Amino acid sequence: MKTISAGLMVIVGCTIFTACNQTTAQSVNQTKMEKKILFVVTSHDQKGDTEVKTGYYLSEVSHPWEILHSAGYEIDFVSPKGGKAPVDGFNMDDPVNKKFWNDKVYRNKVENTLKPSEVNPKDYIAIHYAGGHGTMWDFADNEKIAEIARQIYESNGVVSAVCHGPAGLVNIKLGNGKYLVDGKKVNAFTNEEEVAVKLENVVPFLLETKLIERGVKFEKSGLWQKHVTVDQRLVTGQNPQSAEGVGQATLKELQKLNVVVTE
Repeated sequence: MKTISAGLMVIVGCTIFTACNQTTAQSVNQTKMEKKILFVVTSHDQKGDTEVKTGYYLSEVSHPWEILHSAGYEIDFVSPKGGKAPVDGFNMDDPVNKKFWNDKVYRNKVENTLKPSEVNPKDYIAIHYAGGHGTMWDFADNEKIAEIARQIYESNGVVSAVCHGPAGLVNIKLGNGKYLVDGKKVNAFTNEEEVAVKLENVVPFLLETKLIERGVKFEKSGLWQKHVTVDQRLVTGQNPQSAEGVGQATLKELQKLNVVVTE
């Protein structure tokens, strides 16, 4: 009887140990699943005084979205004003644009964006600034979104931006008082590209010039060439053609953090 009792104790002990381990593993995975990605889109819908409409550039949302969403991450949207975000670059011949636009869940999210005051930075492992010319008027001076980005970055998260999206990076200051971009390799929509679209005298500032003023080691390629730069959990892309690459690079940076996403 003593032998049987000892055996039973071993079996029971092993069962409890296994159950505890499974519970712990599930708890860890559930915690990691709660870490989402925040996409920032513009609320501004006009290019200066031109009366030409603008907004966020659709492919600069859809292409990173497809990569990160397919990897298992949930994505939320925030804009400076909240609510429906104006859209530009509305090209349904792009199958990724079409896939995003026809996704009822995410179409609803981008047409009902969060206000900055509704965002808890602790919920997010990354923040992505989508471009579009509208960002040049309402990203740089938005202190609330800059603070959200600072908290995500200083919690070991990833910050990414594409095309005019890096306008949101120019005034982010870290806890040590330095600009987030200071001393880092960055790229964005170039001065030459701004001239090529004849908006160099319409935008409130030239993005390349402003980033260099902030201490950036600016990288760039020729007009409309793909160019993605990664430096210390900061991912930036030059233009719409770089949006997919920004999504891929952001995913790689997230994978380095050992953030496990499970179904």
